[in-house]
Amino acid sequence: MQPSSTILLTGAAGFIGSCLAGFLNKKGFENLLLVDDFSHRAKEPNLAGKKYALRIERNNLFQWLQTTETKIDFVFHIGARTDTTEFDYAVHEKLNVAYSKNIWNYCVEKNIPLVYASSAATYGDGALGYSDDHDLPFKLKPLNPYGVSKNEFDKWALQQTAQPPFWAGLKFFNVYGPNEYHKGRMASVIWHTFNQVKNSGEMKLFRSHRPDFKDGEQLRDFIYVKDILKVCYWLMENQPASGLYNLGTGTARAFLHLAEATFSGMDREPVIRFIDMPEDIRDKYQYFTEADMHKLKAAGYREKFYTLEEGVDDYVRNYLMAGMYF
Repeated sequence: MQPSSTILLTGAAGFIGSCLAGFLNKKGFENLLLVDDFSHRAKEPNLAGKKYALRIERNNLFQWLQTTETKIDFVFHIGARTDTTEFDYAVHEKLNVAYSKNIWNYCVEKNIPLVYASSAATYGDGALGYSDDHDLPFKLKPLNPYGVSKNEFDKWALQQTAQPPFWAGLKFFNVYGPNEYHKGRMASVIWHTFNQVKNSGEMKLFRSHRPDFKDGEQLRDFIYVKDILKVCYWLMENQPASGLYNLGTGTARAFLHLAEATFSGMDREPVIRFIDMPEDIRDKYQYFTEADMHKLKAAGYREKFYTLEEGVDDYVRNYLMAGMYF
């Protein structure tokens, strides 16, 4: 891609999307078409200082695409309804499945490469493992409507004979980093830890409700958003074999380690208290996630990922403590 290329980016005002817009700017790409629901004022600072060609309201995108003469060179479809506590599947079906099919079909029609956001929520309780093998989505049983919607689109994409010239569905694991200030309950545990420590001096972590996991030792694959951005950019530039790709670090870490790293970034001694997990998520909670990263590495990606301690320290010191955006 040349810096003059036109890139369509959905979810552009959100956490990962706005970081990707900033990253593309740093690489010289300013001809960005930003798509989102721009009515959410809390997201506005995410785009401050970003350079782009046009903002397009999410609900107007396909009407705009039908009439524009703009030639789009690449699409990053990062936008989605990501609230795992939203249990009305119709909401997820509309925004995560039907909308994504329209994006896909446009990319097929216009011969545009596509990278879209899938999710590790597709893996459910992890009983079938965390491989991005293309047979697995048809066996998976996600634990919530969000995960179901993401898996339904993955399955649909894999069954299409008409495909974009290159496509990748990225199964994001637990992403954290700057520009998630607006996410509230759905923000990362690092964000919640930082704010709890700042306000009360302590961090509350969920107690384990399974005998095989000690309190605070539930394990997740936490990935710093800066690694997500590097992989997205690499896929755009290199366009390896199309398909689903896991995007985590490949190393599961305990919530306890994450909380301790956050305290360390704030130069404080850890004060951690355990509380019961809310009943509405207790039976839908993932106790272990770890991305199998062999496929991305085999495709040629060689960059080293941030360790949990490195990523959290950068996030806390350079963004949260300073109130800064990416």
